[in-house]
Amino acid sequence: MKAALLVFISLAIVAIEGQPGPGTQRCLCRGPGVKMVKPKLIERVEIHPVSPSCGHLEVVVLLKNGAGRRCLNPESFFTKNIIERIANKSRSTQIKV
Repeated sequence: MKAALLVFISLAIVAIEGQPGPGTQRCLCRGPGVKMVKPKLIERVEIHPVSPSCGHLEVVVLLKNGAGRRCLNPESFFTKNIIERIANKSRSTQIKV
């Protein structure tokens, strides 16, 4: 009986340790991000909304020629403009269908 209880408690501790708890976030970006990237260097834009694993909006740009990724500051004018353009583009393609 004691052995079964010990095994159960051990499994419960392992399961709890694997869960992200309050204050633990798995965001892609560290820090606020850059305010701007030259538009001609951007290959693709990824927008990651708020989720259980990350408590804030993340905007990541993939740079051309495999030059890496940059996290954009979602509060910057540049980033807000990009988000607005993407939203307008998706609205216009939905209307055409």
